[in-house]
Amino acid sequence: MGKRDDLIAQYADDLRNKCGMQPDMDLLTKVTIGCGPAIYNADASTVAATQEAELETVKNNFLIKKLGLADGPALMEAINSVIETYGRSERNKYRAVVYYMLTKHFGKEAVYG
Repeated sequence: MGKRDDLIAQYADDLRNKCGMQPDMDLLTKVTIGCGPAIYNADASTVAATQEAELETVKNNFLIKKLGLADGPALMEAINSVIETYGRSERNKYRAVVYYMLTKHFGKEAVYG
């Protein structure tokens, strides 16, 4: 198994144990690949949930540009809901896991189809 496979296994474990959901491994793999080289960078691989600028980046670069959603209060509500599910006190909120949950939340799996 390569490094990416190890990371996907870690993300699946987080989804099961920290978020209480059974991951769709095919979708999780595609979302992880979609994150590109960021998953290998300690800083870029996680979402700093306490930083407004970081949450704006998730909203603009992922929800609006990648998933093609229209801007509005529902986007930030969804991000905060996902952060709550992951656990605000959880130190490492992996970007791929957050993006996966947002993709599921908005029913945008087809973007990775």
